[in-house]
Amino acid sequence: MKLSLRWRIAAAYAILLVAALGATSAVIVWRFQAILYDEARSRIDATMNEIVSAAQPVNPSPAGVVLDESFLQIFNSNNLDAWQGPTTFIQVDTVGGYPIARSPNLGSLIIPANTSLTAKHTRTFRMVTLDERPFLIEDRLLRSGAFSVVVHVAESLDELNRTFAQTSRTIVVILGIAALFVVALSLLIASQAIAPITRLSRAMRKIGSERLDLRLRGAQRSDEIGELTRSFNDLLARLQEAFARERQFISDASHELKTPLTSINSNAQLLLRWGDRDETIRRESLQTIQHESAELADMVNGMLMLAKADRGDAIPKEPVSLSLVAQEAVRGAAPRAAEKQLSLDLEVPSPSPLIEGDEHLLRQLVNNLVDNAIKFTRQGGVTVRIGQDERDAWIEVTDTGPGVPDDELAHIFERFYRADKARSRDVPGTGLGLAIVRSIARVHGGEIVARRAPSGGALFLVRFPKIDQTLTQSS
Repeated sequence: MKLSLRWRIAAAYAILLVAALGATSAVIVWRFQAILYDEARSRIDATMNEIVSAAQPVNPSPAGVVLDESFLQIFNSNNLDAWQGPTTFIQVDTVGGYPIARSPNLGSLIIPANTSLTAKHTRTFRMVTLDERPFLIEDRLLRSGAFSVVVHVAESLDELNRTFAQTSRTIVVILGIAALFVVALSLLIASQAIAPITRLSRAMRKIGSERLDLRLRGAQRSDEIGELTRSFNDLLARLQEAFARERQFISDASHELKTPLTSINSNAQLLLRWGDRDETIRRESLQTIQHESAELADMVNGMLMLAKADRGDAIPKEPVSLSLVAQEAVRGAAPRAAEKQLSLDLEVPSPSPLIEGDEHLLRQLVNNLVDNAIKFTRQGGVTVRIGQDERDAWIEVTDTGPGVPDDELAHIFERFYRADKARSRDVPGTGLGLAIVRSIARVHGGEIVARRAPSGGALFLVRFPKIDQTLTQSS
């Protein structure tokens, strides 16, 4: 079963926190056990030190040797009860391991001998089980003159183990309660973390193509949810703009297509009705149909070109000489400029800048810019300049026409937009030329800007990332 994001977050939080609590509890239990054993060992060691201190000479002889009788008297069974306790037991053995004195509380218990004691290793601690009861024992070898004894001080661990077991059970219970609390808290935190995303998801479901003007709430938040909300709102704004552009394109295309189609239909009807009777009507109608059909074909070709330019990832690219492309475009436009008695100049650098792209699309870009300049220029001329700098290659087309008003510079690259609407039918064209130029520039990684030329006309500047010619030549 696939868990929801809320449960996965809650499970991750819970596992992490429970693991941390478990590790902390394990350390606490281990340290508590070590403290209990250290205290037991300290008590044993304190008792052993009292016994050893009592065995030291009170009035030592000049040689510093304790009298054998005094030494042995200290370890009499009746004297050991001074050091015994409820959980403390004492036994004194010979070096051979035979008990010679035992504290009364030992009863029938006998502490086993420790054979590991030597003259160099006179003290040890060990764990021993006597009558199924655990004991911690300190063994120490004492010498006085010709006598040697082994003193055993034992501490019963029954109470220690009971305390440790009770504490461990308490910690386990606390850990279990804490784990339940952690799970509940993790669910709460996960729910609070996911709640804004859930609200966003529900709000997004309500937004369709007809309600792209709606915006999600929560953009004012300063956290990741606010960033996600702002991203969604930005996406909605872009989608709304794109849908609006597409609707406008469909509307404009329908409007532009309607005029030539209506004209073709009207003249076709004239031909059917009067074509056989009136030669003039037949000739004019056929000429009009031919002209409008050509305009319609140009418009369709422009739309296809625009669609191809918009599909930049499907365009094969290779090194292209920008100067050569411009020369071919200018050569093709020369008759149209001569027909209007306009000069058409080309300025190219040496060597020519190279860019990576599709030669046909780049030629179409220059053709459209030059054709646009010729259409809107009545006298003077058009100049095409090719240049480059350290990073870019560029094409600049200027004319001596009326230029583009400042308030229309932001719209001239839109599809079917015409700056001079009063003469929109007088000036031939589909209204797609500059839109195609912008799309071609974009798919080649470039950009286009328009502004007023120093001469007063229009200036269009297209920049492309250029190819390093040293690498090209060396290859």
